[in-house]
Amino acid sequence: MKLLRLQGFPILQQLYLEERLLRATTHNWCLINQGTNPPAIVVGISGKPEKLLDVKAVLQDNIPVIRRFSGGGTVIVDTDTVFVTLICRRDAVTLPDLYPRPIMEWTEHLYLPAFQTVPRFHLLEHDYVLGDKKFGGNAQSIIKDRFLHHTSFLWDYQDFRMAYLKLPQRAPTYRLARPHSDFICRLKDYMPSREAFADYIVKAFERQFCLQEISLDEVEKTQPSSVPHITSTQIFTTADLQQSIMPLIVKG
Repeated sequence: MKLLRLQGFPILQQLYLEERLLRATTHNWCLINQGTNPPAIVVGISGKPEKLLDVKAVLQDNIPVIRRFSGGGTVIVDTDTVFVTLICRRDAVTLPDLYPRPIMEWTEHLYLPAFQTVPRFHLLEHDYVLGDKKFGGNAQSIIKDRFLHHTSFLWDYQDFRMAYLKLPQRAPTYRLARPHSDFICRLKDYMPSREAFADYIVKAFERQFCLQEISLDEVEKTQPSSVPHITSTQIFTTADLQQSIMPLIVKG
């Protein structure tokens, strides 16, 4: 498995890169990116901004909104988010079928050694939680004999940024309509540092994979962006966001 460690890599560029590595390569990959700037909101492939976001506030504060190529929920990401992505061939993992739930359960066991000093880590529905508080959100993309599983870990977060997100209509059952302040927690309260957390993850993954660290320059030389592949990741324009709430304005 090739390991790419990044620092402050823009999330839009990361998603473009991940989609390229999933669709246009045959290697297994692990990407770890510590933070992104500027802050951005990322929605799943079928996400509709008007149902998920306070679009007026997003427009007023000029927050970029990105639609990623994978499923999953909506996240606000910034310099305090740690991103970890796994891209694997089917023959690299022991799974009966490439379906979302078995993959999710496999990742729980994969990550477990990284959280051995943290109480009550487990997978709850589609999230990584401590007890009943979420600190890691997951999304997946599955194509033929390959899959991608990426996670946004909340190292820290700013309460005011959570206000951009509406309570989703299809929230996890365990959320129980709790506001963000009661539903999520900060990983920094349980780990010595972000660098240590990233190292714990690498050591956990080394139990199952032989990791070979590679630089971004090496990736670009061997897997250039010019390689033909489907690209579903997109950024919403201001006009897109304004248009999304027009029916609500007219109706109101």
